[in-house]
Amino acid sequence: MAALWRRRERLRRVLGLCRTVRALSGKEYDLLVVGGGSGGLACAKEAAQFGRKVAVLDYVEPSPQGTKWGLGGTCVNVGCIPKKLMHQAALLGSALKDAQHYGWNIAQPVHHTWSLMAQAVQNYVKSLNWGHRVQLQDKKVKYFNMKGSFSDPYTIRGLTKAGKETIVTAENIVIATGGRPKYPTHIAGALEYGITSDDLFWLKTSPGKTLVVGASYVSLECAGFLTGIGLDTTVMMRSIPLRGFDQQMASLVTEHMESYGTKFLKRCFPTKVKRLEGNRLQVTWKNTDLGTEETDSFDTVMWAVGRAPDTETLNLETVGVKTNSETGKIIVDASEATSVPHIYAIGDITEGRPELTPTAIAAGKLLAQRLFGQSSELMDYDNVPTTVFTPLEYGCVGLSEETAVRCYGSDNIEVYHAYYKPLEFTVAERDATQCYMKVVCLREREQRILGLHFIGPNAGEVIQGFALGIKCGATYPQLMKTVGIHPTCAEEITKLHITKRSGLDATVTGC
Repeated sequence: MAALWRRRERLRRVLGLCRTVRALSGKEYDLLVVGGGSGGLACAKEAAQFGRKVAVLDYVEPSPQGTKWGLGGTCVNVGCIPKKLMHQAALLGSALKDAQHYGWNIAQPVHHTWSLMAQAVQNYVKSLNWGHRVQLQDKKVKYFNMKGSFSDPYTIRGLTKAGKETIVTAENIVIATGGRPKYPTHIAGALEYGITSDDLFWLKTSPGKTLVVGASYVSLECAGFLTGIGLDTTVMMRSIPLRGFDQQMASLVTEHMESYGTKFLKRCFPTKVKRLEGNRLQVTWKNTDLGTEETDSFDTVMWAVGRAPDTETLNLETVGVKTNSETGKIIVDASEATSVPHIYAIGDITEGRPELTPTAIAAGKLLAQRLFGQSSELMDYDNVPTTVFTPLEYGCVGLSEETAVRCYGSDNIEVYHAYYKPLEFTVAERDATQCYMKVVCLREREQRILGLHFIGPNAGEVIQGFALGIKCGATYPQLMKTVGIHPTCAEEITKLHITKRSGLDATVTGC
């Protein structure tokens, strides 16, 4: 009881000191977070744990097609969460086909109803929106549903949807507004008739025959689950798929998608979108290899050609926050500080950071701990694992093979690899041609692992486990001493012994 009383007294003194500091400075809040996505919310809630007066200002500008959503940012509303749920819907469709080989008598014909799936996904997302509101209230974080812009380095001017103005001042300001999908506005009809991932997950009716333009992970993931639920889906890609990822793995991903039913228009780019009678969309494109112009009609055209930082209304230039002139992203140092000392930025809006929810969350928490706690720990952006949720998933951590060669030279890199067949695929007689894994190592006595890449079922679950070892500096000999769990796909990683350099067949045979 005495210890509890002392803790309460310390907290009371801290709160009293905070109120005194705010009173002397004239600032209403210790911390104001502009942006209610994963990173911003994590930062705000962590700061509140230290007894600080915290506010979050968030506003979702409707997409050009009028789609809007609630608190929680891209991941919750139009990103990771609905994407994974719709990916699961597609996987269930594949499982139904496999089930017949395992003795299940599946009544025919099996068909998918978009509206039922969409309603279930959207209801779950709305529950997450409400959960975020409740968490902020429980932690005594003030929430403003307003669009914010800087008036001066310590002041944000907030505007409601109705145009009501509120002025908020804070000792520290964190910008966490994330990004939004780009529209290729130079293409006639792109803005008028196209949608983006901001819209796809909130459609009430099926998108029908769909053209997805772009070769990013957003493009391939969306095209993958659209194909998986039985829709006629085409991907148009101007150059390489999954830029920034290991290109051998990227090629295997798209090869599998083609065999799975997704069509690809390679080395092509659209030039015009036109609405036809019956609301069909006619798309005209050029094939750079053949030098030809072609057309086809679709029910939906979805743009997945990249994302842009959501900074347009922040008025950053007024307060001197520097951005990259090419990308528009905010320039920060290792402590997430901008060019203005008490203004910080985290997440997708920052230059040189991975556009991943978990990194934004971790960076936000660490920033709050440095500002208001006793911590000096910085966010470590090395060896961050990730997964592309295409029909056959691709997970990775560490360097791609190309990057490893560029950094260390091909003579100093050893790649252990294998083509394998998941046990689940055998009875169903599913093709496993693209199920592949490789470990990229330094070619030295200890053979430190630089990168691990895996294509196969549940890739995210597989990579998450191995990521810890690689974060801790795991070596190839240590990997070989790791006992696998039989019979799993991940087990095959612990048995990799054939190098690319050897030229031997890397196909796994036997049990």
